[in-house]
Amino acid sequence: MSELRRLRYFLAVAGERNFTRAAERLHVAQPALSRQIRQLEAELGVRLLERSTHAVEPTEVGRMLMERGAALCDEADRLWRDVRGFAGGEQGALSVGYSTSTGYETAPALLAALAERYPGIAVTTRLLPTAEIVAGVADGTLDAGLVRCPPPAPELVRTLLRLEPQGVVMREGHPLADGRVVDVAALAGETLLVHRREANPGHYDAVMGLFARLERTPGLLLRQLSFDAAHTPVARGEAVSVVGQSAVHGLPAGLVWRPLAPVATIEIHLLTRGRPGRPALARLLRVASDTARAGGWLRSPDTA
Repeated sequence: MSELRRLRYFLAVAGERNFTRAAERLHVAQPALSRQIRQLEAELGVRLLERSTHAVEPTEVGRMLMERGAALCDEADRLWRDVRGFAGGEQGALSVGYSTSTGYETAPALLAALAERYPGIAVTTRLLPTAEIVAGVADGTLDAGLVRCPPPAPELVRTLLRLEPQGVVMREGHPLADGRVVDVAALAGETLLVHRREANPGHYDAVMGLFARLERTPGLLLRQLSFDAAHTPVARGEAVSVVGQSAVHGLPAGLVWRPLAPVATIEIHLLTRGRPGRPALARLLRVASDTARAGGWLRSPDTA
């Protein structure tokens, strides 16, 4: 650090061609500046400046040091900024897992907000099943994870990010598509396309809970694919499906979405481990809170 300081002093004197102006620019006393330059020359074993009564000129080696020393100081400045950026959470790296359902809108919106506010944080994303996201956050493979209705995990912190309104996806022309909403009771006679419970027990139970008070529950058709953007069984007219509002934007032609009545929501959580010891992770949590508030994600639809 002392060598860098002396190098900066030399560059100021060589640039100004004058000790007095350089001292004023650096806000140091001129005798102290002269002493630092002499010490730098003694350490390097060369004369860097030719001094006369009226002028100061860099020597040949001094001119070389001017050219290459300026680049060195610029690089040092960038290095210190980057190091301080890590300490302040403005630089760093995060690995984030997200489930298919959160990938329609929630994950892209959150990560776009993080990139806009903190472009120095590099984020690696992984599309994973819920169980793998929970396990990855728990063992440190992932820094954070976005999932619907996560299972109990005492070692993890769950930050509620969104209460997503649920609705029914069905073929155009389906009798239930004629209204603005679909009454939950009207699904009693339908076949409902669902994931196997072991894929995400919390989400499965939340969906089944919609029909807990009905005398008759829908028939169930288990999904054969963990991800089916075409909603193939629904498109064939074999079933309907309960999905979040964010999926509407990616629906294929021929399918429609209608909100459920009474209003039903599914929780989306951001999972992390304990207290956010890493500054970049603390930034992610702050951006998540701001994004949820700006998007109205935590307002109940019936009061929004």
